[in-house]
Amino acid sequence: MSEPAGTARKAGGAMTVSDFAGAACRELGLDPTDIDVRRVLDLARDVAHAVERPAAPIAAYLLGLAVGRGADARAAAATLAGLAASWPAADATEPPA
Repeated sequence: MSEPAGTARKAGGAMTVSDFAGAACRELGLDPTDIDVRRVLDLARDVAHAVERPAAPIAAYLLGLAVGRGADARAAAATLAGLAASWPAADATEPPA
C-alpha cells in the first residue's frame, strides 16, 4: 500500500489514513498492497478543488468501480482528474462538452 506522507500513528494512538486503509482492506478481503492511497487522495483533492467538495467521494468511488472492472488505476485517475480540470467555473451552468 502506498502511504501518504505523515502517516505515522498519531499521538494517543489515533488511527491514521494508512491504518484505516489497511483495516478497511482486511475487512473487505482486499490486499492492502493493491491500494495507492496517495493516488486516491490526490484525485479527491483535485476534484474537490476543481468541481466541488461533494464530487470528491463520487470520483473516488468511480475510480474504484473502474479499477474493479479492469481499468488501469493510473489511467482512470488521470482521466477523472482531467475531467475535473476541464470543468467550468462554479458560476457556469453547463458541464464541458
